[in-house]
Amino acid sequence: MIVSHEWLKQFVPHNLSPQEVGDLISRHTVTLDGIEAAGADLSAFVVGRVVTAAKHPNSDRLSVTKVDDGSGELLDVVCGAQNIVVGAKYPFARTGTLMPAGITIEKRKIRGETSNGMLCSARELMLGEDHDGILQLHTDADPGTPLLQVISAGDSRLNLDVLPNRPDLLSHRGVARELSAIAGLPINILPLEGLAPSREEQHGVIGGMSAHASSTGWAAASHKGVTIRVEDAESCPQYLAVIVRGVRVGDSPAWLKQRIESIGLRSISNVVDFTNYMLHGYGQPMHAFDLGKLALSSIVVRPTRAGESLVTLDGVERKIETGTTVICDGERPVALAGVMGGRDSEVTADTTDLLIEIASFAPRFVRKVRRSVQLSTDASYRFERGVDERALEEVAALTVFMLPHIAGGSVESLLLVGVEPSVAKPVPVRTARVSQLVGVSIPFTECVRYLESIGCTVQINQFAENGSTETTGGDVNPVLHVTSPSWRNDLNLEVDFIEEIARLKGFDTLPDELRATRPGNVPDHPLHIVGRRVRDALVSAGLAETRPMPFTKTGDESLRVRNPLASSP
Repeated sequence: MIVSHEWLKQFVPHNLSPQEVGDLISRHTVTLDGIEAAGADLSAFVVGRVVTAAKHPNSDRLSVTKVDDGSGELLDVVCGAQNIVVGAKYPFARTGTLMPAGITIEKRKIRGETSNGMLCSARELMLGEDHDGILQLHTDADPGTPLLQVISAGDSRLNLDVLPNRPDLLSHRGVARELSAIAGLPINILPLEGLAPSREEQHGVIGGMSAHASSTGWAAASHKGVTIRVEDAESCPQYLAVIVRGVRVGDSPAWLKQRIESIGLRSISNVVDFTNYMLHGYGQPMHAFDLGKLALSSIVVRPTRAGESLVTLDGVERKIETGTTVICDGERPVALAGVMGGRDSEVTADTTDLLIEIASFAPRFVRKVRRSVQLSTDASYRFERGVDERALEEVAALTVFMLPHIAGGSVESLLLVGVEPSVAKPVPVRTARVSQLVGVSIPFTECVRYLESIGCTVQINQFAENGSTETTGGDVNPVLHVTSPSWRNDLNLEVDFIEEIARLKGFDTLPDELRATRPGNVPDHPLHIVGRRVRDALVSAGLAETRPMPFTKTGDESLRVRNPLASSP
């Protein structure tokens, strides 16, 4: 999981350095594989101010400028851009600067005029796709100021090794929840970047769902000619569609483009960038269909039929295995459920009406689709590990509020098909058991604080299940009835919550000595005790024990693996 430090700060405002954030996450949550400075290749660029500009004597398309780069000497620079403004400031590459594309700027003559450096466009700095003109800087910084002090390209990317049991960490908000719990920092669940909403608007984002919800149903829903039908509820428990009409597909606003590029993705369009923003920001895969390209204005979720195929967004025609889950319009497949959309219904510059898919697909069905077409995507990676089903309406509310600000248009309706997600049941957590497993006594108030910090709901019961009060040394050890949050599908047993308490307290704060007893009241088998004594005696005599793994499928009658590394001993 690639995490932008600047993006993370939108959810959890803090003054921690990227290294400090990485260390905290690595000690308490998942392994930090590395930190990459996103703007490191721009460290040599400075702010340059154009003092004079005149036409090149030997070219109608070139200009000869004098640039103040803060060195105390005005430099002659030949420039081909048509948007030069005398007195304006631009990114400047001095002679000897290595460009992000790998080219070194040299002092050389262009049509007979000497050029000492280069005024740069956004594309040349790999800060965007604009190549028509140089990038004007609206700043009061003096010439010669490092460019990274003026623009926000000095971000850092944290590479986190997220294990399959923690799909909640496959988003910036998920990582923000962890950082908030570990460091005790307040969290902003809905930053609503680039919009500057009023307090009333921000508070009403989630509550605004009901005002737009037009149709719901267990198997089908329709409104104003648009129909959603789910024929296989097992593979798709919930399907929510947002209908937006009158959009203008084009470039993304600067803040959105910056977020997408901060994690190494390429900005495509405001609509596509928004779906990627929701996936990497909030952990919910989304897909935008061109509503005008959907036959009968319909979406049907069903098992694949024999002989069906689909040309996906990458331009490859894929044969779909019979029985896998597919998204269809009124006539044909238009997307691989939870994996990738089809080319025939993709959003283009001519698109005006959208159907935004916000769905929950069962992990095993997405895995089957992904394997059948041998295609892994950011969406399938998350669906296979499990998304937060109870966040679908929240994500839809964000879409209703944000997308019209980003791409124009207006939300016509929302259509929701599916069943209500299940609610987690409280799990009894014995505080005496916490101390027994962790190895140190942890006050129950501290246990409650750790569990609530990760979103759990805790009710305290000071009596054991048999009605007696649990005591240790005269102190009451209550039983905590803990309900996990909807985004933590890995918390199901008492020991799971105890592990959360231990890691939030810090494994490095727990004792590491070997103790004479171990948890549990089941005695060791006599043969195990004899075997252990024999091994100890042989090791004391200087011998070493070797137990080779059965890497082959032939040999004696002992237990063998089904997928051996070799076919013979």
